[in-house]
Amino acid sequence: MEGAGPGRCERPTADEMDEQRRQNVAYQYLCHLEEAKRWMEACLGEGLPPPTELEETLRNGVLLAKLGHCFAPAVVPLKKIYDPEQTRYKTAGLHFRHTDNINYWRDAMSHVGLPSIFHPETTDIYDKKNMPRVVYCIHALSFYLFKLGLAPPIQDLYGKVNFTEEEINNMKRELEKYGLQLPAFSKIGGILANELSVDEAAVHAAVLAINEAVERGVVAQTMETLQNPHAMLVGLRQELAGAYQEVLNQAKLEKGSSARREDVYDWCLTQAEIQGNINKVNVRGALEEVDNALERQDVLALHCALQDPSLALRCIQRDNLELYLEQLSTDREEKALELGYLELLEQEEVQAGILTANRRDEKERAMLQAVGQINAAVRQGMPAKTLEALMDPAAQLPDVHPPAAPLYQQQLALLQSQHPRGELTQEELFVAVEMLSAVALVNQALDARNPSRLWSSLVSPTLGLSGAEDANAQRYFDDLLQLKVQLRKAGAEFLSWNDIQDSINNTNSSVQDENDRACALRLLNEALLQEDPEKTLAALLLLPALPDIALPTAPRYHCVLSRAQRQKFQATQDNAAALGWEEIQEGVCQANQDTVAARRMALGIAAINQAIKEGKASQTLRVLCNPDVALCGVVNACADTYQKQLAALMATKRPAALCSSSHPSRLLDGAEYFLNLQTLEGSWQCPRHGSFNSTHLSREEMQSVISRVTLAHERERLWASREALVVRLQARLRGFLVRRQLAAWRHVLQEQRPAAIRIQACWRGYRQRRAYLDRLHYLKSNTEAAIKIQAAVRMWQAQRKYQERLRYFRQNVRDGMGVKHPPLSVVRRFIHLLEQSQRDFWEESEVLRLQEEVVKRIRASQQLESDLDLMDIKIGLLVKNRITLQEVVSHCKKLTKKNKEQLSEMMSMDKQKGLKMLSKEKRQKLEAYQHLFYLLQTQPVYLARLIFQMPQNKSTKFMESVIFTLYNYASSPREAYLLLQLFKVALQEEINSKVDHVHDILTGNATVIRLLVSFYRTTRGQSALRHILAGPVQEVLQDKTLSINTDPVDIYKAWINQTESQSGHRSKLPYEVSPEQALSHPEVQRRLDIAIRNLLAVTDKFVSAITSSVDKIPYGMRYMAKILRMSLVEKFPKAPAEEVDKVVGNLLYYRFMNPAVVAPDGFDIVDLSAGVALRPEQRRSLASIAKVLQHAAAHKAFQGDSAYLCGLNQYLEHTHNKFRRFISAACCVPEPEERFDMDEYSEMVAVAKPVIYITVGELITTHKLLLEHQDSITSHHSDPLNELLEDLDELPTVQSLVGSSAEQLSQLSRTEISLTLTNKLVPVASSEESDTRSLLLSTKQMLVDLIQCQPGDSLPDILWTPASEHEEAAHEHLVCQRALQDAQPSAQQLKHRPSLAANSQLSMEEKKRKVIRNLRRLESLGLVDSANQYQQLVDELAKDIRNQRRHRQQRRRELLKLRQTLEGLDAKTLFYEEQIDYYNQYIKTCLDNLAASNKGSGKSKKLPSLHYTAAQLWEKGVLLEIQDLPPSQLRNVVFDIIPCEESGRFQVKAKFMGIDMEHFQLHYQDLLQLQYEGVAVMKMFHKAKVNVNLLIFLLNKKFFKK
Repeated sequence: MEGAGPGRCERPTADEMDEQRRQNVAYQYLCHLEEAKRWMEACLGEGLPPPTELEETLRNGVLLAKLGHCFAPAVVPLKKIYDPEQTRYKTAGLHFRHTDNINYWRDAMSHVGLPSIFHPETTDIYDKKNMPRVVYCIHALSFYLFKLGLAPPIQDLYGKVNFTEEEINNMKRELEKYGLQLPAFSKIGGILANELSVDEAAVHAAVLAINEAVERGVVAQTMETLQNPHAMLVGLRQELAGAYQEVLNQAKLEKGSSARREDVYDWCLTQAEIQGNINKVNVRGALEEVDNALERQDVLALHCALQDPSLALRCIQRDNLELYLEQLSTDREEKALELGYLELLEQEEVQAGILTANRRDEKERAMLQAVGQINAAVRQGMPAKTLEALMDPAAQLPDVHPPAAPLYQQQLALLQSQHPRGELTQEELFVAVEMLSAVALVNQALDARNPSRLWSSLVSPTLGLSGAEDANAQRYFDDLLQLKVQLRKAGAEFLSWNDIQDSINNTNSSVQDENDRACALRLLNEALLQEDPEKTLAALLLLPALPDIALPTAPRYHCVLSRAQRQKFQATQDNAAALGWEEIQEGVCQANQDTVAARRMALGIAAINQAIKEGKASQTLRVLCNPDVALCGVVNACADTYQKQLAALMATKRPAALCSSSHPSRLLDGAEYFLNLQTLEGSWQCPRHGSFNSTHLSREEMQSVISRVTLAHERERLWASREALVVRLQARLRGFLVRRQLAAWRHVLQEQRPAAIRIQACWRGYRQRRAYLDRLHYLKSNTEAAIKIQAAVRMWQAQRKYQERLRYFRQNVRDGMGVKHPPLSVVRRFIHLLEQSQRDFWEESEVLRLQEEVVKRIRASQQLESDLDLMDIKIGLLVKNRITLQEVVSHCKKLTKKNKEQLSEMMSMDKQKGLKMLSKEKRQKLEAYQHLFYLLQTQPVYLARLIFQMPQNKSTKFMESVIFTLYNYASSPREAYLLLQLFKVALQEEINSKVDHVHDILTGNATVIRLLVSFYRTTRGQSALRHILAGPVQEVLQDKTLSINTDPVDIYKAWINQTESQSGHRSKLPYEVSPEQALSHPEVQRRLDIAIRNLLAVTDKFVSAITSSVDKIPYGMRYMAKILRMSLVEKFPKAPAEEVDKVVGNLLYYRFMNPAVVAPDGFDIVDLSAGVALRPEQRRSLASIAKVLQHAAAHKAFQGDSAYLCGLNQYLEHTHNKFRRFISAACCVPEPEERFDMDEYSEMVAVAKPVIYITVGELITTHKLLLEHQDSITSHHSDPLNELLEDLDELPTVQSLVGSSAEQLSQLSRTEISLTLTNKLVPVASSEESDTRSLLLSTKQMLVDLIQCQPGDSLPDILWTPASEHEEAAHEHLVCQRALQDAQPSAQQLKHRPSLAANSQLSMEEKKRKVIRNLRRLESLGLVDSANQYQQLVDELAKDIRNQRRHRQQRRRELLKLRQTLEGLDAKTLFYEEQIDYYNQYIKTCLDNLAASNKGSGKSKKLPSLHYTAAQLWEKGVLLEIQDLPPSQLRNVVFDIIPCEESGRFQVKAKFMGIDMEHFQLHYQDLLQLQYEGVAVMKMFHKAKVNVNLLIFLLNKKFFKK
């Protein structure tokens, strides 16, 4: 308005006010979130996300569970919280186990007593269905915990915190999404009071009395009022009364100073405030007690103080009291130093100190445990485990290096073995590991060839080496590297600390030696230049590591080294060149060798002179041969001559005037060596007196004599050697004379040769005639034997020829046809084998045709079945509609505007609830379950995988309760076949995944075998066991005299008892003896032999009964034994057959039969009267028999404790062979398909569908397990099971399946329902595949003709090379022969495939052209490839040749099976057609009966039509609206509903102002179908909308009433 001033404000509209209210609610809720956030932060001691994100954070329940741990740690220990760090939640989102955290929180609230009215549901948090209720519960919990003194109070932040407009709007939208009213947070206190049954008036009076007493200041009165039970205060302590008075008075004064005086509690303390201050005083007092205990260092006092409930300290452990005292004392001192004065520790500081001490204790315990594990790992001697233990952080050891694991193992094992206790402590381990890690770094530096890194490691203080010098770093590196290479060759991978230290010491010593050696070498070279042997000797003595230096050899050293020095001067042309270490060492060695050689030679010369003086020739010869003297040409034969001439020469020697005892010896280099003949000491220096012994011969004189004598001797031997030449000359002359005489004899024989030949011929003729007559006489006397021999020879020749042909064929098939891609030349040699008859091709085409026909018939049968189900639904709708109609009529006689809604609801209501409810949704649910269980029943791989995804106890229960129910306990051949398939797949799955050795089946408790034996021990299995074992068991039980006791001790005791009872005197033998002592008595041995004979006799009957009853064992047990055997052989091909037979025998005998042998009364093997049980003797006898049978089946000999039964081992060996034959026979069973006459078409032919009866609980359990393990039991995303589980959607509840709202879930879950199993997957007719196979077949047929008639290296060569006249003629001949065969009656099958017959009559060129066209089509389909010259077709022909016989047999069986299947499908189709006719007639009869009530009794046969205006139908609710027509015009529209001749069909005519507008055909069945599908509104004439339920009611009332 224009007149409105600017100061005038407009009133907000209702929408604006409502919007403002919603924003206020959102702000208030955000404030409550902030309050809850800050309170939880105070309780948890950790930061939380902002309030806008708090709701999402609470969904995983981690923070809530931690909150529950704060006030109820016993209920919610930290280790039970799932995903405490929320790593799983941050990476993958929510997990179903997060709900456990929420439940822990709820349990904690229940534990402390918070009323359940505040508790939210798990789904309110996890699914975020009602988060305001969660925040409301947190507020209530804060009030309640504060009242109990377990938590701080929650703040009131309304109006004190600010939020952005965007945050408020987002929260408003979030609250609108919940659609819930915000809880009344202000009424939490009242609700708590009501729930806790508190008398508010009494509490109010008690609180006011406390406030008055506090004002008066009398401590006793204040304490008395505080102890009033109506005040509901807890934790009061008499000794703190004064503190209560002081603190409460101070708190009341502070509250009164800021009060508004509107309410009494504005200046008075409330009950919660009083309790809070009491708690504060209690905490203060408890902290003072803690401080006093710390001051006195009193552990027991500290323990009592810490246990004060007011402190509410957690995790106090009595074993850690010393640690608590130490830690808290340290904290107290640190706080005093920080503040400058002593101050009490706060409650949080005490709690932190306790937790710190606990962690220290845990670390200490963990450290000790880790040290123990390290010692254990070291003892085990496995470097990997030792390294893993050393790397454990709990051990608190230095860092270790994984590549050096063997080093740690070796050195620590050495230290451990040297330790007195055999255990290394943590300190010892720390030092050792620190040192070993440094050693490992040294080894790594050596491996990396890094000198600088090595030096830094060597000087590391942790390594602790001594003597390492910087100047020798490179030498250290080289020496250590060389040492490491040597140790590695010796098998040691790492250098030890000792190796490194020794190497450094050796290197230092070597460097020092080298320095000393250089100095000595310089002095030596100077001495050699000065020609002074003494100085040379002194310099040599300074050199280390030289050979032994002898003083007498000094001249020789000087001589040899001087000569070497001169030679080096000449070689190098350098007078300053010095001798090196090696040259000096070589010279010294040479001088020492010269000294030894000279001494030996001098001694040898002296010995020769002495021998010459003695005059013994042999002695002289021996010393002359001494190699040290080196005399040449000494011959043994001249010994006497040597002696004589040497003695003569010595006689000519005259002694000198001054004769000395020394004698010189000259060496080859001219040097002289002087030997003292008296002392036998030698020297290189000439004696001082200069005189020598002149009577001794020198070496040169001896050599001269020897050479002269030897030369004379050799000359004599030369003449003696000429004797051989004379002998040879004589032999030549004698040979000439003999040859001349032989020539004369040969001349005589040559002249008489014809006469000799004639004589020889006559003699040979005589001998041959005589031999022929003898053979002829022998043959005539043995004519029959000769005939037999000839027949045998001919047979052998024929057999050998056949074997050669067979070997040739096999060799060619193996070498040529057996390869992956045989060449065409090899295939051509055997292509004629395919040219037997065209019947092969005709049968192949017939199989294709019949398969296509079967699939088409199956689809037609499926369609008929679907139609039948639809008609079944229609009949159900008719019956349901009739029941509903009767109820409606009984309630309302007239359809009016008032009751139209009630009638519509009643018409759409279904009396039958649950899964069997007649509605489209429930029907789809039912069909989905039927499809699911059909798939589980016919595809056993899913259940097999599911069994092994569950724990063993659950899988057993699941098998016994659900799976056996699913297969109806194998009550029919189909279910028995399918259950066997499940057992087979499950057993193979278990063997492949869980069995690592053949014996694992024996030692473990295989799930499938346990369930298999359990199942076949039912009625059918018991009857089999009864037939097998009843006879021998009955004999054992009926034989009263039979006694089988093979225990020597028992036999001994029975003998003692018998002798005492017969004699009446106590036996002198001891009663308690060992088996060996008992067997030492002959009587015990005799009785044991009798028992063993009885045992063998009875056991043999059991063996005969078992091994002869293969056919009596249930087929399922035998087939699973076969599968077990095959699976084990397949997985363990190298396992001995005997071991596999042991496992199979364990199944057939030990698990299936043995329990019945031991306890026949428990398996109904024998009939026993009521109250009669087996005697102990009988059970012992059966147990002994079972033991022998068990050992025989397992091939286990008696030994050890049962050594007294070793005489049975031979019997066990013989019986085991029988068992093996029994096992082989038991495993020879036909396949289940043959046994139960099942094939791929059996399901399609069966008229009756399989039905199972399962409880609702079992159905839901199966569905739940499939959902939980869906990823594990399905192989890929497109697996049919995934599709069926998607159809079922989420897991249903028991009430939804049963259709009842009863609360007894246990009773409802046991409700049985029947499921008619159907298959959702329908086979598809593969006509295109059939055409492709026909094309391939015809191409192969024509190629057979072309390959036979025309040569070529490949198919393209044959197809593109023109045929010669000869090849055309061969082809025409082949065609003519085939035409003669086709004229036979069996060739009439060509009418099914006339194209094949036409192909056989084509000419050779026409066949080539057609084959080329076919090859192009096949190549486009991807079946052949021209790049490899169509090798695929050649491979197919080779495969046909190899498998021709097998393929023909299989094809004939397939034809027979397909024809039988077609017959069964024809019968099934006829049955369905009859059912459909019957259902149609039934529906027609029902509709006629419904309409019969409106027909008169014979007066009128036609039902009258109905006339309604649109307004009338609108008032009745039948008509909802007419498009583009206002309600005022409805009275101008008239609808005529006219019944047709066919019952249930109506024609609806619409008129507008008397003019016919449109017609609409209405069928009663269509209306019921719409009602079944849940369609409430339908359109007529494309404009009028009609209520379906009320229209049905109208038609029922007017046309179908009775």
